Amino acid sequence: MSVTIKDVAKLAKVAPSTVSRVIANNPRISEKTKNRVREAMESLGYHPNYNARSLANRSTQSIGLVMPSSVDKVFQNPFFPEVIRGISTKAHEEDFAIYMSTGQSEQESLEGVERMLHGGRVDGVIILYSSIDDKIMSFLQEEKFPFSVIGKPYNNVNQITHVDNDNVQAGKDVTDHLIRLGHKRIAYVCGSLDSVVTMDRILGYKKALQDANIPYQEEYIVKEELLNDGGIKEISRLMSLQSPPTALIVKDDLLSFSIMGTIDKMGYSIPKDLSIVSFNNLMLSEFTRPPLTTVDIDIFNLGYHAADCLLDLIKNPGQEAKQVIVPHRLVERQTSQRI
Repeated sequence: MSVTIKDVAKLAKVAPSTVSRVIANNPRISEKTKNRVREAMESLGYHPNYNARSLANRSTQSIGLVMPSSVDKVFQNPFFPEVIRGISTKAHEEDFAIYMSTGQSEQESLEGVERMLHGGRVDGVIILYSSIDDKIMSFLQEEKFPFSVIGKPYNNVNQITHVDNDNVQAGKDVTDHLIRLGHKRIAYVCGSLDSVVTMDRILGYKKALQDANIPYQEEYIVKEELLNDGGIKEISRLMSLQSPPTALIVKDDLLSFSIMGTIDKMGYSIPKDLSIVSFNNLMLSEFTRPPLTTVDIDIFNLGYHAADCLLDLIKNPGQEAKQVIVPHRLVERQTSQRI
C-alpha cells in the first residue's frame, strides 16, 4: 500500500495541509517544521506526485532554457555547462525541472520557444545570452511571459529581469591592468559585435585608454569570429603592423587557449613578446602554459541568480523587473607581465 500525505503528517505530528505546504516550499512554514516533515517523508519513502500537483496548480514545475542558436559550438564552451549547473542547482532547490530549447538558427530557436509557451510546457524561460534585436526576447515581452536573461538586454534594460556582470568595468579593469604593466599598444580580439557583453567591454577598454591618454586605434581591434585555426590570419596581421601590440585582450578563455597555441607556433613567447588577458576564468585557465590571466565572472552564480529571479517572477507575477550584478575579479597569473 502506497504512503500518503496523511501517513507523513501523522509521523511528523502536523496537519496534512502542513505537509502540502512543505512540499510546495511555502515560506510561511518554519525551517524546523520543514525539516521534521522532510525527515518523515524520507523515513516512509514518500515521494510527492508533482504531476498531480502541477495540474492542481496549473503549473508545470518546469523552466525552459534558451541557448544560442549554434548549439553544436555552445557545448564546446565550458561556460554553458557551468552556467547551467548554477541554474539547475536553484531549480533543484525549488523542485523545478529544466526543459532545454535548442535550434540551429535564430528562427528555429524562436519556433522552439513558441512551442514551449503555447504547449504549456514551462512556467518561465531563461535566455542564456543577450544579443542585439533578439526576436525571442521581444516575443516573450509581447506574450507577457515570465523570463530572465543572462546578460544585459540591448533594449528596455529596466523593464527586463536580467543577471550580468558590470562588463564596462570589467573591460576597463583588464585594460587598466595592462596599462599599469607599462603596455600602451593593446589589441582587443572581441569577435562579433552582435553581443551586448562585447559592446560593453569595448566601452570599458576605450575608457581606460582615454583615461591614460592612449589613442584608440581601430587596427588593434579584431572583430572577426576566429575559427579553429586560432586566428592565424588576424594574429599575423596584428604582429605585422608597423607598431605591433605588446598585449592582447581576448573575449574569452576558450579562444585564448587557441590563440596561445597560434602565438607559440609563430615563434613568439608569452608573456615576453606578448601579454594576454582574457575573461571567464575557466578551470583549465590555470593549467595552461603559462597559466592564463583572466577575469572571473562567477559563471555559476550568473546561472543561479538568473534562476532565482525567474522563480520569483513565476511565484509573484506582476512585480517589477530586477537587475542583478554579479561581482567580477581579475585573476592575475603568468600571461601578463611588465614591459
